Amino acid sequence: MLSNIGVPGLILILTVALIVFGPNKLPEIGRSFGKSLQEFKKATKEITEDIEDKKEK
Repeated sequence: MLSNIGVPGLILILTVALIVFGPNKLPEIGRSFGKSLQEFKKATKEITEDIEDKKEK
């Protein structure tokens, strides 16, 4: 999905985010997004491991 956006698209998205949220909120939003993504990956990994464990039994 992100590979189709390209550099100009990312610049446009960041510019719009800067205008909408302001420079003070962007770092906080980035941290929140990073933590959410980390939790999602962790949950996905746990589910995958559970499925593989059930297949082995």
